[in-house]
Amino acid sequence: MSLKDRLRAEIAESGPIGVDVFMARCLHDPLDGYYATRPAIGEAGDFITAPMVSQMFGELIGLWLAQTWMDAGAPPRALLVEAGPGDGTLMSDILRAAGIAPGFLASCELWLIETSPPLRARQAKRLASAGPRWASSLAELSADAPIFLVANEFLDCLPTRQFQRTERGWAERVVGLGRGGDLAFGLRPAGGRIPDAPIGAVIERSSAQTAFVAELAGRIARQGGVALLIDYGAADASPGDTLQALVGHRKVDPLANPGETDLTVHADFAAVLEVAHEAGARAALSTQSELLRRLGIEARAERLAAAQPDKAASIARQLNRLVGADQMGDLFKAAAIWAGAPPPAFEANDLEERG
Repeated sequence: MSLKDRLRAEIAESGPIGVDVFMARCLHDPLDGYYATRPAIGEAGDFITAPMVSQMFGELIGLWLAQTWMDAGAPPRALLVEAGPGDGTLMSDILRAAGIAPGFLASCELWLIETSPPLRARQAKRLASAGPRWASSLAELSADAPIFLVANEFLDCLPTRQFQRTERGWAERVVGLGRGGDLAFGLRPAGGRIPDAPIGAVIERSSAQTAFVAELAGRIARQGGVALLIDYGAADASPGDTLQALVGHRKVDPLANPGETDLTVHADFAAVLEVAHEAGARAALSTQSELLRRLGIEARAERLAAAQPDKAASIARQLNRLVGADQMGDLFKAAAIWAGAPPPAFEANDLEERG
């Protein structure tokens, strides 16, 4: 039976399931889940991430991580962690760039938080020389060393619940069966405290996102280090249905082929800042464009173009893709979490900060 048929049978027997449960099954079902069996990343796949757009992205983050390590006193043992490392492209670029900092790579244990067997295999091949270790969650990491963590397009894959305001009050959006027996969205009564909003408005709440950030921020507050979370989403908690399914870089019906498409939602950055503060850390938010510009991406692009004149036009397109307001630049945000002095690019007082 396909995942879709199994879901239909389970719903027919036990009733509708929340959007968060549906996302988790579609992405991680061991038999048919997207990441468990068929992740397709890159130009020829279903979606492309910033590290695949240009080496500049990972290089600048690698230098940023090395600088934060030096600013922390160059601890002799540290955990260099990537959550959701995809095919290993970002970490490969990070390691190459950060290697210029004397002692940084030697001090770091490389950890990759990854649950997908196919992606672990791709990471192992690309990063073999770095000796990575794998974990399924933050809980598996040591508690006696500072953490230097990066996560690019990781929060958006964590399940979320959706709630819709109706004339009778708030209801939770669920996946059930329509009249023809196929999967369909529906509503069921919802309790709890939910902010006021116009009738028809949809809000999203991801306990998976906030739980991850709360644990991460708590560890940083206790162990030291810094985290950089880059993802697409709004700075505020404005209403909106952000659930989407992608195939071949095109949006499709998320209910049509469970397990065969990548499902994502926007990162809830307002909640990220709040829970990081509550866990005892500090946090601030910028756009991806602001972060990369502060780290010197334009100067880096100029140097690359000067060294490879035949690729200057391509490098200019890559730069625009990463920082352009109508590209990734403003849609993607970057949240830094730290304890102590602010990390590079987050010292400015015009950034939104908590803590």
